[in-house]
Amino acid sequence: MDWLISLLEEPLLLLLIILFTGSLLGEIKIRGLSLGTSGVLLAAMVFGHFGYQVSPVIQQLGLGLFIVAVGLQAGPRFFRMMKSRGLVFGIIGLLVVLVASVTTIIVSKLFQLSPALSIGIMTGALTSTPGLAAALQATGDPLASVGYGIAYPFGVLAVVLFVQILPRVMKIDLAEDLKRKAGPIRNAESPEVMAIEVTDPSVNKRTLMELKFNKYHSVVISRVIRGDRNIIALNDTVILVGDILIAVGLPADLQHLCEDIGKQVERNFENHDNVKLRRITVDSIELIGKTIKDIGFRRNYGVTVTRIERGGFEFNQNPKWRLERGDILTLVSSEDRLDDVEKLFSKKKLAVTNVHILSLSLILVIGVLAGMLPIHLPGLGTITLGVAGGPLFIALIIGHFGKIGPIHARYYQPSNQIIRDIGLVLFLAGAGTTAGKGIIEVIQQEGFNLVIGGSIITMVPIIAGFFIARKLFGLSVIHALGSLCGGMTSTPGLGATNQLMDTEDASIAYAAAYPFALIFVAISSQVLIFFL
Repeated sequence: MDWLISLLEEPLLLLLIILFTGSLLGEIKIRGLSLGTSGVLLAAMVFGHFGYQVSPVIQQLGLGLFIVAVGLQAGPRFFRMMKSRGLVFGIIGLLVVLVASVTTIIVSKLFQLSPALSIGIMTGALTSTPGLAAALQATGDPLASVGYGIAYPFGVLAVVLFVQILPRVMKIDLAEDLKRKAGPIRNAESPEVMAIEVTDPSVNKRTLMELKFNKYHSVVISRVIRGDRNIIALNDTVILVGDILIAVGLPADLQHLCEDIGKQVERNFENHDNVKLRRITVDSIELIGKTIKDIGFRRNYGVTVTRIERGGFEFNQNPKWRLERGDILTLVSSEDRLDDVEKLFSKKKLAVTNVHILSLSLILVIGVLAGMLPIHLPGLGTITLGVAGGPLFIALIIGHFGKIGPIHARYYQPSNQIIRDIGLVLFLAGAGTTAGKGIIEVIQQEGFNLVIGGSIITMVPIIAGFFIARKLFGLSVIHALGSLCGGMTSTPGLGATNQLMDTEDASIAYAAAYPFALIFVAISSQVLIFFL
């Protein structure tokens, strides 16, 4: 036994043993549920109870890496959602966290729980590790980790059971309900193809550039049919009365164009003659982060981009759209031109990972410095964003733009996952050993209050979030459950929701709500300290 104790006194070996033990614990599944990386937190708390400690430097480094990875991943989606109909789901995510925060204040006062313990329970109920990180920064009290560790398993289980049991209790036909209550997703139309015959004399003998069809927003002219000929639509293509334009865009924009220049006709949209259609995946480091306008497909290559698919969802092309690895572009042109563009896309393919250490270091440095700046809140005092909030804020901005000066943030997805996972387990190992010192005493002292208080903080946001989505915004059950899972940052809950019916609607609602909830939990964890 003495030799084991001496081994655990070696900092590196202690860290590795905690990571191994915690990962092993996280792999254990009961009815399909597992603790995942939170197993590291629980294992570290056990080691911490026996007096072993992971260096605070390791914990801070892990926190920085984890938060930066989260910010880079959420950045592009977060700011795009603020401009789209997906903002409805973001608002639901914010309201779920707001309800959780108010509930936490009430429970803390009612059961006389310490501020750190209360905020920790809230972040555990919302299964939000960034929230825990912010709570530790704001309170400086390891009791936040104790609250998180106790509430986390119940937070995971409660959401999964809720989404599975609720539809049965309500006895709702989910498919029929989804059709009846359209919601923002169904109203967000997908691009369509329309054949328009030109009848307006004012259009005759004018080029596409002169006609300025970009005033119809989403509309792209992919080709022109003149008699038996198919002509690739370029900026200098001359349009004649009687031509049939093959246009791609949102239905309302297509209808507007049709009313202005001619009439809709039936047409076979299959490839003809020299005009071909090809779907190409973005896989070149040189294109990632560039816009369609920057590349100049029509101007430089004589190729028209008609649609973009990202994450399984199709969008109409937008000249300002910044490309990400894995985007699938639908291109129209001649076969030889498409071959040339395809070479452009495959040039300098990314490796399995592409972590840019210089960029990562700069983001961390700027983020930590930003986190040290004092922010004055009228009536509440002065706060700092800390090691959690500073890097998150900076990573969100850089993640949105993709590249600022020497900083590159368009990492290949597995790279981002590696940064996030390594940072997370390092942070949890440090936070867990610190929290483990007093966990037994806290449970003995607050046992009944912890159970009841934690249950209330978990269940009230779940129930309130569903009814907000359902009654206030009139969403379908599937949309409501998807946005609820996003607001609770519960990936297992989303998995259970996806099993209810074969549709992607829940995933879209989750993806829209999740970044808002993720960021707001981190902010509220720091602000709550002034109210507790």
